[in-house]
Amino acid sequence: MNTTKQTNKLTLMAMLCALAFVAVATIRIPLIPALPFLEYEPKDIIILTGGFIFGPMSAVLISVIVSFIEMFTISSTGIIGLIMNILSTLAFVCPAAFLYKKYHSTGGALIGMLSGTVLLTLIMVLWNYLITPIYMGYPRDAVVQLLLPAIVPFNLLKGGINTGLTLLIYKPLVTTLRKSGLLTFDSPSPRTSRKFSPGMTLTAAIILITCIMFVLVLRGII
Repeated sequence: MNTTKQTNKLTLMAMLCALAFVAVATIRIPLIPALPFLEYEPKDIIILTGGFIFGPMSAVLISVIVSFIEMFTISSTGIIGLIMNILSTLAFVCPAAFLYKKYHSTGGALIGMLSGTVLLTLIMVLWNYLITPIYMGYPRDAVVQLLLPAIVPFNLLKGGINTGLTLLIYKPLVTTLRKSGLLTFDSPSPRTSRKFSPGMTLTAAIILITCIMFVLVLRGII
C-alpha cells in the first residue's frame, strides 16, 4: 500500500471513529419497556462499514477506539461498560466483516450480518447473566427472569436494525467515498462495483419494518 492510500485509509478510519462516537453520543433509542436503559444507538453500522471496507481487524480497531473514548466522556459504567460495549460490537461486526471479505457479495454481507445478530444475542445473554449482578447489584435470579423478555429481544432488534440500515446505506456510502477520493480500489471487479439489487433493498426494508413493528408491539402502541 503506497503512502497516499495509507494516508487515505487512516483518514477514513479516523472519520469513521468520529462518526461512530457522534452516533452513540446523540442517538439513543430505548426499545424494551422493561429495561429502558437498554438503548439502541447506530454506531455499529458505522463500525461495520469500516469492517466491510478494510476487513475485520479494522473493525476491531475502530470499535476499541470508540469504546475507550465513550468510557472517558459520556459513559458512567466504567471498565465493565467498556468490556460490554466492545463485546457487543465485535460479536456483530466481526462475523459480518469476515464473511463479506470471504464471499464478497450482498448475499455474503447479509449472511454475515444475520450470523452476527445470532452471535451478538448469544454473547450478550451469557455476559449479562455473568456480569449484570456484579455491576448493577441485581440478584442473578432476577437477571435470569429478564433474559427472554428483555435481553434476547433487545439484541435481536439491535442486530436486525443494524442489518437493515447497513444494507440500505453501505453501497451509496462507498460510492460517495470513492467519488471523494478517500476510498480507492486498484482493479474493482463487477462483484465489488455492482450496486445492491432491488431484492436486497426490499429485504432491508422488510427487516426494518419487522423490527419497528416489534418495538411498537412491545411498547403497547399497537
